[in-house]
Amino acid sequence: MSKFVPYKNESDVLHIGGLSIENRLDRITIAGDIDLTADQAGLKDARALQQLLSDVVARLEAQTLPATLPPAATAIVANPFE
Repeated sequence: MSKFVPYKNESDVLHIGGLSIENRLDRITIAGDIDLTADQAGLKDARALQQLLSDVVARLEAQTLPATLPPAATAIVANPFE
């Protein structure tokens, strides 16, 4: 598996515990839940989550960022089932 590089593409998905982390060009989406249990498995997940967030912060700090992103463009398309 290739390394998850934040904001690199629109296709990478990383799983940590019950979390699904989706890569996008302008955002990282984290969905799900996780229990960071007091055992080796919890420590492994906590370290993976810490590394992911460190990578995200480093990538953001290396850029000039706008105050906020504009809303995503949307388009209405014809219903193909009608």
